[in-house]
Amino acid sequence: MKINNIAVVFSHSPYGNSLGREGLDFVLSASCFTENISIFFIGDGIFQIFKNQDAQIILLKNHTFSFNILSLCGIKYFYICYNSLIQRGFKKNIDFILKVNILSSVEIRKKIDDFDCILNF
Repeated sequence: MKINNIAVVFSHSPYGNSLGREGLDFVLSASCFTENISIFFIGDGIFQIFKNQDAQIILLKNHTFSFNILSLCGIKYFYICYNSLIQRGFKKNIDFILKVNILSSVEIRKKIDDFDCILNF
């Protein structure tokens, strides 16, 4: 089976586990083989791309700034769930480290359905 396109979903917060860093590492590796990768931020995954995070306070390294290099790897499509923002008390005017398209949860589900491979981090 040939995989034509990959959806990478970040649904966990950037701290307290290594899923965000592992997902980012996967995307960087996969981008060497294909540019057909889209990134989705849903649930607590929206925190992966908030600007000005200070992980030193909790004695961790901040990997979130590394998301900036994804556009240099040919990845063009980044989506964030509007419903997830609202549920966590945020509005659309947040400073993200990436230029993201804000979609409703229904729109995100419809987009993700079009992918051959879906990975959740």
